[in-house]
Amino acid sequence: MEDTYKHKGLRKKLVESIQAKGIKDPAILNAIGVIPRHLFIKDNAFLRHAYEDKPFPIGAEQTISQPYTVAFQTQLLKVKKGDKILEIGTGSGYQACVLLELGAKVFTIERQKQLYQKVRVFLPALGYSPKFFHGDGYKGLPAFAPFDKIIVTAGAPYVPEALIEQLKTGGILVVPVGDSVNQVMTSIIKISETEHEKSEHGEFVFVPLLGNRAWD
Repeated sequence: MEDTYKHKGLRKKLVESIQAKGIKDPAILNAIGVIPRHLFIKDNAFLRHAYEDKPFPIGAEQTISQPYTVAFQTQLLKVKKGDKILEIGTGSGYQACVLLELGAKVFTIERQKQLYQKVRVFLPALGYSPKFFHGDGYKGLPAFAPFDKIIVTAGAPYVPEALIEQLKTGGILVVPVGDSVNQVMTSIIKISETEHEKSEHGEFVFVPLLGNRAWD
């Protein structure tokens, strides 16, 4: 798994690109600059475009998200070192790596068994070891709750109540909410067990969050 000076130079340009779009957190920019995104893209047809600010297919009808989108969601999470974070939708594992670079303890759940099996081997080979789970993201991981932060990396038609329940008081949930065409990035701060504060942060496009059916 080669990471050349050319790749590092392309990452530097990518960091400059997302910084120009409004990502200011130096820790997030550093994470994007460190993680070898080209290794997450298995299709050689897209490999030379790995450091463009675009999403790319990764199989199982899923994508590796646009780096700006990854950084934007992460910035909304306000990650602190040591935060216990639940990621709904492991996908390629790229977002989990960003969270790990920020010093978070990451629990990540993937609905697609094919992706789950690939990523639980691939990420440790890169030196990243979140806790991997195969399951229904709508249900979260109640056995490991509560979480400081929760991030959903697929479009949800509604905010799953189970995820709010699994947040600590004061915790933040970031989720794109909408239909299959586009979603509104939504952040929710849990004020108390009965009250939460919701904010919206513009439109994005994600693959749909899968769940509510038997596992493969």
